[in-house]
Amino acid sequence: MNRVCSIFSQMLRLIPRTGFERAVRDHQAERHARGFTCWGQLVAMLFCHLGQARSLREICNGLRASEGKLTHLGVADAPRRSTLAYANQHRPWALYETVFHQLLGQCQREARGKTKFRFKNKLVSLDSTSIDLCAEIYDWAQYKRTKGAVKLHLVLDHEGYLPSFAVITDGKSHDITVGRTLRFPRGTVVAMDKGYVDFNWWKQRTEDGVYFVTRLKQDLHYEVIGEREPPKNSQVRKDVDIRIQPSRQDFELRLRLVTVWDEHKQEDLTFLTNHLKFGATTIARIYKERWQIELFFKSLKQLLRVKTFVGTSANALKIQLWTALIAMLLLKYLHLKSTFNWSFSNLVALVREQLFVYRNLDWWLKDPYQPPPAPPAVDDAQLGLEFPQSLSWTANQTAPL
Repeated sequence: MNRVCSIFSQMLRLIPRTGFERAVRDHQAERHARGFTCWGQLVAMLFCHLGQARSLREICNGLRASEGKLTHLGVADAPRRSTLAYANQHRPWALYETVFHQLLGQCQREARGKTKFRFKNKLVSLDSTSIDLCAEIYDWAQYKRTKGAVKLHLVLDHEGYLPSFAVITDGKSHDITVGRTLRFPRGTVVAMDKGYVDFNWWKQRTEDGVYFVTRLKQDLHYEVIGEREPPKNSQVRKDVDIRIQPSRQDFELRLRLVTVWDEHKQEDLTFLTNHLKFGATTIARIYKERWQIELFFKSLKQLLRVKTFVGTSANALKIQLWTALIAMLLLKYLHLKSTFNWSFSNLVALVREQLFVYRNLDWWLKDPYQPPPAPPAVDDAQLGLEFPQSLSWTANQTAPL
């Protein structure tokens, strides 16, 4: 007897159901619901991402084709297209933001200690990505004359490469506008690009004990106040202490400038940081590690359904983005638990193909290509054919005409 449910069902068990129901009550998300629950909406949207469903029709028909396996998901039956569309348009998207943070805590416990660096500081990356939209259909997100867009601002925790904070804004919002609203624990190292240049923000982060590593803008004026000896047998060209005096400001910033030769691009890369104790090569490695957030955005757009949307309202779009981040947390958790040597994209592809297969998830993560165990008391040997004596024919008998 098969004592496990589908892989999809076992993945959903990672979401704390009591916490989910409490969030539903706090947000009053089912105040006017008639049969279709918020849990059923979450299951449908996760199926949209994990199963690569491109429309409401594919979501509903895909779930309807697996109706015998929906009971283990906590869903009575598949929703209708109009029901799912209405729920995405009217139910609060903040519910799924709350569910995201509930699941994040469980994933962070699994990822604890999994980092590439020896220093004890928390390392995060800060960046944003634009998602193009049609201005005629998404008129509320008009970015240019014939183009619409929304921005997903993200903080990526490098301990397990988990998204730890996200904000969805219109395409016109600048990166530093969202950056000014963020607060980081003392001792955190933030890797960011040139879009977060703000001297007042840098000063505030330095006073809070938060470190940053970014690229130097070419038009930035500074004064060298001290030089450090570059490490021997390294690509470090220059390591100096500098002073920046912002115009029309009554303060100055004392920062550090590190120049490293990039063998691949055949050019010098200059980094700016307020951390004065790390080695120059460590500063360069920290900024290089910032590339992981670009890879995260690439995986989000290629492996999940965030470039085409099943709803046109702002609420439906935000629900689809937040459920995509929830799906990414579930997949990252499986990748952290897995002992099999495979890439993240291969894991997502195999999960998609075996979403409703009845396998033990823990065993499957250790050896995904092993065949499932045979049911007990089943003999695979060839069965012999035995005819009754009354129907057998002898050689001297002839068939009647």
